[in-house]
Amino acid sequence: MEAAVSLGSERVDHVASCGRILAEDIFSDLDMPPFAKAAMDGFACRMKDIPETLKIIETIPAGKVPLLPIREGECARIMTGAMMPEGADCVLKVENTREEKSGMIRFTGEKTAGNICFQAEDLRTGEKVLEAGTLIQPAHIAVMASVGAVRPGVAKLPRIAILSTGDELVAPWIKPGISKIRDSNGSQLMAQAMKVPACAENLGIAVDDPEILLSEISKGLETHDVLLISGGVSMGDFDFVPGILRKAGVEIRIESIAIQPGKPTVFGRKGNHFIFGLPGNPVSSFILFEVLVKPLLLKMMGSKHLAPELILPMGKDFFRRSSERMSLVPVRILKGEIFPIEYHGSAHIHAYTSAHGIIALEQGITEVKKGEPRHVRLL
Repeated sequence: MEAAVSLGSERVDHVASCGRILAEDIFSDLDMPPFAKAAMDGFACRMKDIPETLKIIETIPAGKVPLLPIREGECARIMTGAMMPEGADCVLKVENTREEKSGMIRFTGEKTAGNICFQAEDLRTGEKVLEAGTLIQPAHIAVMASVGAVRPGVAKLPRIAILSTGDELVAPWIKPGISKIRDSNGSQLMAQAMKVPACAENLGIAVDDPEILLSEISKGLETHDVLLISGGVSMGDFDFVPGILRKAGVEIRIESIAIQPGKPTVFGRKGNHFIFGLPGNPVSSFILFEVLVKPLLLKMMGSKHLAPELILPMGKDFFRRSSERMSLVPVRILKGEIFPIEYHGSAHIHAYTSAHGIIALEQGITEVKKGEPRHVRLL
């Protein structure tokens, strides 16, 4: 997170900005409401006149300016959202009135509220309505439209390159032969990156050849802000990635992490370009994207969005055999309780298709009891 650099900003149509990170504060260019208006259909009049029979002098639809002021003994038929006429200080609900004769009404209730939305009671001209760093959602789009901010400045999307490595991999559309498996990490990481959102490009599969890997890594670094490499970062004879990154001029800052799954994770930097070497197992790459890559991408876009702080009780006891590393466990949330999902290790990505989030079991913790509160990181 300390290594993050700003990506700059660009202007887009306000509707197209949904899901982007706001790069500037947004201020209201008018009062909201811009005028005093009726909160409901009824009759605009003077509060002190409501014991008397009132004469209807005008009908005021929404979007029209009242033509006549309200004087003693008078009222105007008014529609929801219409501008209040001069002199009126309340709106009588239609259902609390009775027509005495043509053009005359009488209040039939015991008392009434003002039923007026007053000018600037929601916002004043010049007031800040949205803050830079906001993750733009549909409600924010409505606010921007209401204050005329139709070309907001948003953070540029990070350019992500995704490279899968391994002689055993084939493309998802190929049925694998003996000793081969389909590459799921490339598709998975593409989807995760686009959800952030980011501009993602899948560079395909690189075989376990140092020269080919160096060429692909160098190309990925040239034109992208972040390069994600899955596989080739462990301690096997064909795990070349850390050494090749150094050869490519990358400063390695992390070589392994004490978490499970995801120990053989590499993080490095070359100028303003960042590189993650993620484990080849799909659960590991999925989790490490969520807990490391995604926060970095959001920081680079200036995001101040904080995920909900969700602390819920365990719905059952949970045990694990080894506690040498922090363990990240997939869970479901049912009736306000946490239930760990059974999964068979870092290759079992199918377990995550029903997960709502993950919980962390710190080093040294082997058991969590039913009812114990735990923090859930939503996925």
